[in-house]
Amino acid sequence: MLALRLARGTHPLVLTRRLLVAAAAAGVGFLLLCTLGYAVGHPDRSSASALRLLWCALPLAATVQFAVAVARTDPSTRPRPGLSAVGLGPARLTAIAAASTAVACTLGSTVALLFYLHLRGDITGLPFDGAAAELLAADQPVPLAAALTLLAVLPVVAATAAGLALRPRTAPAAPEGAEKTMPSGLPWGIALVAIGLAIETYAAQGDSKSGLPLPGGFDGNPAGVLAGWVLTAVGLAMAGPGLAFGCGRLLQAVRPGATRLLAGRVLMDESRRIGRPLGVVSAVLSGLLAAAQLYESDGSDAFGPLTALGAALILACTTASLLTAALESRQGRAHTTEALLRIGAPPTVLRTAALLRAGALFAVFAPLTWAVAEMAALPLNG
Repeated sequence: MLALRLARGTHPLVLTRRLLVAAAAAGVGFLLLCTLGYAVGHPDRSSASALRLLWCALPLAATVQFAVAVARTDPSTRPRPGLSAVGLGPARLTAIAAASTAVACTLGSTVALLFYLHLRGDITGLPFDGAAAELLAADQPVPLAAALTLLAVLPVVAATAAGLALRPRTAPAAPEGAEKTMPSGLPWGIALVAIGLAIETYAAQGDSKSGLPLPGGFDGNPAGVLAGWVLTAVGLAMAGPGLAFGCGRLLQAVRPGATRLLAGRVLMDESRRIGRPLGVVSAVLSGLLAAAQLYESDGSDAFGPLTALGAALILACTTASLLTAALESRQGRAHTTEALLRIGAPPTVLRTAALLRAGALFAVFAPLTWAVAEMAALPLNG
């Protein structure tokens, strides 16, 4: 109830972000219900239904990442002076953030259920009554317990992830004068990228013709290709903070001026916050580029509407998570920006530093994304 009262007085942009989370949750819920409809309509294909359900874990994970990023930037859950005196300490605010995330995801899941029933023809009186009755096995009754269980997965996982990400914790103080180090995930990330690409190559050269039945009819490649891409995506996410930290180092190389020094130090400070979602976006874009090349070389109608919905959800949620992380970084350095302006720093210096940070990240991650996409598509096209 307190989470709902706080939502009534929040800023419209904050409500917009929560509605975007609800929209993403609705898309994931609809994919899960379509998988359930496939299982009900094809009881003899249990393994194919399980693989379709497993594939839905990718858009679900992207939506959870976006929901956590929105919860981190929610101003109503930020500790403020005086709140602890009325019982709203850090632990209570974390619970409120988790509850708000659960409410937004539950709203999206409810919309997905109503839309699913409408397309089946169970709910009439609206446009597109029963438009997908054959696809969604309208001749079979909906197993209500299974549908509610699937729809409850996203709210529970997202609320738990938000609670863990925002839980109160005390970081050990760094020694005075200590130099900032490289996040330690870069070597492991590079190793996972190499292993993932090797698995994709090995799976694509196999003689097995059994494809992975994705929603929409993308049945052309074995499951090892998807497993290799998942490892590659995890590797890029792990390597992202280290690469962002390295970009900050490069900006300060060779006698930097005040602008380059400011841009580099800020990028080093924000490498852990920005690098991980940036690595995830790089992985998603590389996968989409590889899939587009495969589609052009194959020339078949392999991508159906549900596959396109899943890919759009993954791309939209990961991009929104990156933008939300950038907003969180901007909020975190607001006091530093105010201090620089107060001592007479021109606003053009801050804007130029922001452009330098964006340019350095683009110069590193854009070629990396293209290279990973080319190496992933090469064995498939061959």
